[in-house]
Amino acid sequence: MSPRSLSHLQRLLSESPRPSPRSSIAAAWRRYHGAESWDGLLDPLDPDLRRELLRYGDFVQSAYRAFEHSSSSSSSGHRHVVLPDRSYRATRSLFATSSLALPEWAHTHLSSAPDWLTQRSSWVGFVAVCDSDREIARMGRRDIAVVLRGTATCHEWAENLRTSLVPLPAAAAAAEPDLPRVARGFLSLYETPGERVPSLSSAIVDEVRRLLRLYEGEELSITVVGHSLGGALALLAADELRACAPRVPPIAVLSFGGPRVGDAAFADRLRRAGGVNVLRVVNAGDVVTRVPGAFASGRGYEHVGAELRVDSRDSPCLRPDAGPVCSHDLEAYLHLVDGFAGSGRDFRPDASRSVVRLLRHQRPSIKKVYANRALALRLDRPSEAPPEPYGYVASPS
Repeated sequence: MSPRSLSHLQRLLSESPRPSPRSSIAAAWRRYHGAESWDGLLDPLDPDLRRELLRYGDFVQSAYRAFEHSSSSSSSGHRHVVLPDRSYRATRSLFATSSLALPEWAHTHLSSAPDWLTQRSSWVGFVAVCDSDREIARMGRRDIAVVLRGTATCHEWAENLRTSLVPLPAAAAAAEPDLPRVARGFLSLYETPGERVPSLSSAIVDEVRRLLRLYEGEELSITVVGHSLGGALALLAADELRACAPRVPPIAVLSFGGPRVGDAAFADRLRRAGGVNVLRVVNAGDVVTRVPGAFASGRGYEHVGAELRVDSRDSPCLRPDAGPVCSHDLEAYLHLVDGFAGSGRDFRPDASRSVVRLLRHQRPSIKKVYANRALALRLDRPSEAPPEPYGYVASPS
């Protein structure tokens, strides 16, 4: 192996974060936020858009890290979110509640099981706002971020399997002629209130409205970002947020590995309404992006928005036969976005995102040269993981 290759390998295996410098996007922020459906920015992938995608993807990683299976869903509690970007401040915790109830016998037999196995309400993410003058100037506006993790609890898995299409309540109330329909399970998690927490829908809308009032008169944007189930919930949130106030700023949905959410009428509703731009990041080998099935209850599911397609097989780090778990892993997505240059192009030789976290969670899918080198550097042991680089920011619920 040449010294240059060895140096690159060691950099990729470094545990120290090496964020790429972010240039100003103030003059064209609406374009980077999807005003033109990211036309001309996806293939080849624009460097500034790449950095924005990685930044928001790391927000979702922070939501995964903050989630604790054993913690209570009490609305009086707090979650400590390690924000990867200190220019943002977390302002509210978000909970998703399942409408499914376990039978009484299950509670009896699972009395010694961890709380997350049986509780219907679980912490699912947070709302944050940019409050750094320097970052606001760089981005050209103050950004409100709604961040949603993917499936983690038994109730969420059960809701994922409820794929029958049901009418979207807001559209039904408006008596729309071509009634949009969405997956029953996703809608359940979005609209069901908990015993001690509001519904995800109410929490998101109330907090965004509060922030819109607080920063009235400023240039604002709303970015809803999620992985897997979080990508599905992000679409439902964006559809509701676009009408949550008299003046709603531009809304962008960034979905990593998100499933289909609704039928063609739902997709048309988002397209026609305006003000909501959707970008789906899709790994070619990720089966989650192809479900629910093409047809359910006699009506077809349809994706919405622009697509950025990456492929695990293009990575110099991942095995070409990486399995479905790796193909859906959020860190794998961020690794692939970091290296994607364009269709038919080689993985970027200057990709600088560390693969240590990917190695720890998806070691069987990592090529031996990386796994062996990490072993020599003693980087593949979860017990030796370094502390997070940034301080804790309390996210009140």
